[in-house]
Amino acid sequence: MSSNARLLSGVVVSDKADKTITVKVERKVKHPKYGKIIKRSTKIHAHDESNSAKMGDVVTVQECKPYSKNKTWLLIDSAIVGNDKAVEGEETQLNEETSS
Repeated sequence: MSSNARLLSGVVVSDKADKTITVKVERKVKHPKYGKIIKRSTKIHAHDESNSAKMGDVVTVQECKPYSKNKTWLLIDSAIVGNDKAVEGEETQLNEETSS
């Protein structure tokens, strides 16, 4: 990979496609007129060779050569593993055990 390639961090919002993840990258910018700090987000497609990233994971992606028309990023690291559905399932299971 290029030594000047950009690195971005974001949250995986979709992992449905084979070897592809969609990552939501948020940035904070200052409004040009009013000066208020506002959030802007971009969704990018990244190549995930091993299909290891899951929804909710915080990942790092690196700019690379185009893999397809829209996919020009490569998954580098999966920093924080977070699966919202698994957490909800554990909470309901705990609630059922305490009520019994």
